[in-house]
Amino acid sequence: MEHDLSLEFLRVVERAAIAAARTMGYGDRHKADDAAVAAMREELADVPIRGRIVIGEGERDEAPMLFIGEEVGRATDRNVPEVDIAVDPLEGTNLCATGSPNALTIVAASERGGLLHAPDIYMEKLAVGPSCRGAVELDAPVADNLRAIARRLERDIEDLVVVVLDRPRHEKLIGGIRAAGARIRLISDGDVAPAIAAAVLGAGVHVVMGIGAAPEGVLAAAALRCLNGEMQARLVADKPELEERLAGMGITDPKRIYTEHELAPGKHIVFACTGVTNGDLLRGVRFFGEGARTHSLLLTLEPHRVRFVDSVHLERQTDVKVRFF
Repeated sequence: MEHDLSLEFLRVVERAAIAAARTMGYGDRHKADDAAVAAMREELADVPIRGRIVIGEGERDEAPMLFIGEEVGRATDRNVPEVDIAVDPLEGTNLCATGSPNALTIVAASERGGLLHAPDIYMEKLAVGPSCRGAVELDAPVADNLRAIARRLERDIEDLVVVVLDRPRHEKLIGGIRAAGARIRLISDGDVAPAIAAAVLGAGVHVVMGIGAAPEGVLAAAALRCLNGEMQARLVADKPELEERLAGMGITDPKRIYTEHELAPGKHIVFACTGVTNGDLLRGVRFFGEGARTHSLLLTLEPHRVRFVDSVHLERQTDVKVRFF
């Protein structure tokens, strides 16, 4: 990825966010997802790359668009870069359908082999920011990790905010966090946004714990690479058929703990996301009479750059007016 493709991928997530936001609050998660997928696919077709989807909407037979293995991009000549792409066209379909916070459109890209081809199974995750690198362990008791985080952040455990997906499987984890004295923010969907927030000072999230989807773990790891955060993760193969699936993918140690560098090992990572609904870091899409306004996060590993991008998208009319916000 010798060319700076970051602005190209920014355009992709902005377009998908605007499409998804037009369905916000309708209560139809499938309509929202379909709108985001179609817009993202159309925009990816115009990016000057030889792209390959490595994390997408599912296998080819299950997903008509942006399926794993689908080739995307506009390969105008032999000099365009070969790129692996991970997408979540709408992280938090239920969040968009109900108008809840933290719905995002997400793209991560790297040179070939730069993103783990994670199977669509569950993954244990532990994500913290730069201040807490090296202080936590996935298998350590919850209270020990929280004490270590509190020490690094120079605050009391009672001041920590832990984000956990609100699922029955987390009953023991939630009990341990509360017993240690930390505060919990239970979320219904979408654990990528909180993982990013944990790596940004002042965002109000100090750690993300629990089990979520593995593909979203790779997306979060790509962002954390760019933000100097840390992730520890382990695939959850709790059924014989899942162990067989991992073996078929060449994963011989299902108990292996992955770091963010192993989940997203690329040297040239681009991560782009746009807010669909208001969230911890990004505002959602806002429509006005002559266009829309988007708020995005654009990260690159090389060069190491973090950009918050506020864009106004004007309608194609001869008398359209630019507004001062």
